[in-house]
Amino acid sequence: MDGQIVGLVAVMMSLGIPLAGLYTYYRVRKLNADVKMAALARGVAVPMEPELSHPARSRRSGILTSAAGVGWIITFSLISRVEPDARMAAAFGVIPLALGLGFFLDYALIRKDLKAS
Repeated sequence: MDGQIVGLVAVMMSLGIPLAGLYTYYRVRKLNADVKMAALARGVAVPMEPELSHPARSRRSGILTSAAGVGWIITFSLISRVEPDARMAAAFGVIPLALGLGFFLDYALIRKDLKAS
């Protein structure tokens, strides 16, 4: 029974946390929609948020994932001063950094295609 409870908790958390996140996302969107519908029913003008274009979404994703990768690398590089094994973890920051650079490349290519059209 010693290690079994740890496995059970790990499985429950790995399934429960994403489900809780999905439910929270659903509830927030539903509440926002209800607020907008109530305002429209009362005749209040509700400003609609414009949908971001594909290049804008790609640029935002590039900024966020590149910043996450750089932050990851810096964090674990600083930790590696105290714990040398953390340098290996810093190398994994290259993955989100490369994803971010890919998003920037996608943004540049889409922008070039839009200008050519």
